[in-house]
Amino acid sequence: MPDKRSAGLLLFRTAAGGGIEVLIGHMGGPFWAGREQSAWSIPKGEYGPEETPEAAAAREFEEELGLPAPDGDRVPLGEARQSSGKTVTIWAVEADLDLDRVVPGTFTMEWPRGSGTLREFPEIDRVGWFTPPDALPLLVTGQRVFLERLAVHLAARGGRA
Repeated sequence: MPDKRSAGLLLFRTAAGGGIEVLIGHMGGPFWAGREQSAWSIPKGEYGPEETPEAAAAREFEEELGLPAPDGDRVPLGEARQSSGKTVTIWAVEADLDLDRVVPGTFTMEWPRGSGTLREFPEIDRVGWFTPPDALPLLVTGQRVFLERLAVHLAARGGRA
């Protein structure tokens, strides 16, 4: 079985008081309900060999948030292997996004397990702008490295994280 691969976009913007904020989403569905720490994700999703990672990142952004991926320079933040074995590739994009316009995509699963009842859940049940220090404990552990890589990129261009 081939390795699972996922790609996504990490939006960042200049905060009102200086510094930056990043956009992350709380994962939907019963497994994540009631959890905060390590229950948020960069908008991303899986792709197959017929699609480039960058194209998948834009498609998944739109599927998960219901809005087109923003224009702008895409800064490659590289890959990271998650504890599940999945390889995630992320690009950072400087852009603003009105959270009131987000319309999350949905997925269907049997719930409760073993009940035979299929239910729909939002892929992401809420999104928010967070400073990197506030986002760090919220993100699933395997994605935290992308905040560090974004900080390195911003420092190299003379910005603050």
